[in-house]
Parts: sequence; C-alpha cells; structure tokens
Amino acid sequence: MTPDHMIFNAHENCVITWKGFKYQCALGKQGVISADKKREGDNKSPIGHWPMRRVFYRPDRVSCPETELETVAIKNDMGWSDDAKDTKNYNKLVALPYSFSHEKLWRDDHVYDIVVELGYNDDPPIAGKGSAIFMHVKRNDYEGTEGCVALDINHLKQLLKDAKPGDVVSIGSS
Repeated sequence: MTPDHMIFNAHENCVITWKGFKYQCALGKQGVISADKKREGDNKSPIGHWPMRRVFYRPDRVSCPETELETVAIKNDMGWSDDAKDTKNYNKLVALPYSFSHEKLWRDDHVYDIVVELGYNDDPPIAGKGSAIFMHVKRNDYEGTEGCVALDINHLKQLLKDAKPGDVVSIGSS
C-alpha cells in the first residue's frame, strides 16, 4: 500500500469511515480477532489491513457497481472453497458443483448481491486460517457476520465509487 491509497476503516464499534463518510457496518458475530489467531468458522473478523481484490455482483438484481476495481458478474455456478481439507483451492473461487465444502455466491438472500473479495489469507492461503472474508451487503438489522464486513447496499455502492486498486479495508481499527 502506498500513501496515495485509501484506507476504509471498519472500527470495532461497527462503524466504517473514509473520506468524511461514517456509516454503520456489521463485523463478526463473535467480534474481531488478531489475524494470527483467526480460524475457519470462528465467526470473528480478522484484524488488519486487507486489500480489495475484486467486486462480484448479481447482474439479475443489481447493475455493475461504479468502481475502478475489477468487477465480475456472479453466475449460478460460482462458489468459494471454505474447506481446510481442500489443499488445491482453499479460499479461492471455484466452479460448482464442487466436492469440498464451499460458499455459494449465487444466494437466495441479498447478502451477496454485491460482494468485495478482501485479500485475507490468500497469498498463499493457509488451510484453516479463515476463508471467504468479504465485504458484502448487510443482513436485516446489521446482524453479525461469519467474519466479513457488511454494509447497507447504498453505503457499499458509495464506498465502491471511491475505491481504487490498491485500496484496503482496515478491520478493527480504533
């Protein structure tokens, strides 16, 4: 990250801030945890600076978000491996059907109508350290996540308008 890259700060008190904006967000159901202690399925968001990689969106529900980040239209055969036994594709995009445990990106609810892939545990992925750490649309009344950052869809769209390659989401900043 260089000085000209922006940091979107997701604070432990469930507020996200950047460029004078301040919005409510949701973090892990069990709070936040240092990245070195993060484990698959602990329902905690990993503390640290995570680059925004790609933006996935449901083209049947929302238009392609305005952003300088790479965008990918979600298809109904897209998933994300979350199985620590998957030595080849753990914490990576996979094609469905898939034999290992995975998240489906094409969901019945609206949580993944827009989803931002965050660069947590991906270079290289370490099995069991947590996967599918995303920024996505909030559930109902900002219910806790399984480790992601969740925002109102309009706030997420605003954030993406401001985001550029190299920008990061900082989870657990005070």
